[in-house]
Amino acid sequence: MVNRVEKLSLLSEMIAFAKYDKDIKNIEYNFLLGVAKQLDISREDFEYLIEHPVTYTHLKSHSERIVQFHRLVLLMNIEQEYGEENNSAGVIKLYNFGLRMGLSHESITKVLYLMESFPNKIVPPDVLIDIFKTQYN
Repeated sequence: MVNRVEKLSLLSEMIAFAKYDKDIKNIEYNFLLGVAKQLDISREDFEYLIEHPVTYTHLKSHSERIVQFHRLVLLMNIEQEYGEENNSAGVIKLYNFGLRMGLSHESITKVLYLMESFPNKIVPPDVLIDIFKTQYN
């Protein structure tokens, strides 16, 4: 179970990911707001996090880190679909966030490689979980 501090950290990390290229686009903002609602974070707290990021809190649960990585994959795909020209910068950014979360470099690399073979580059959650399970065992 993820506590409030971890939830705020997760959302703050996603906001930082979206702001990496300076501005949060409307489509990214709406996606992040949806994640905030999923995490039971108020719109006021979400707005506050945009200007005042919280310190990164490492998730203890491996499965929660996988879920967060999947959210970042979705966010990266939104960025690229709506105007982000530099695909390699987004991939590098995602790779580095995954490493910082303590995910294996082999699993991250495999996800990034397989993304190309899926419609809209969205790796289905079950495939993503299988990739990380294989590396984790």
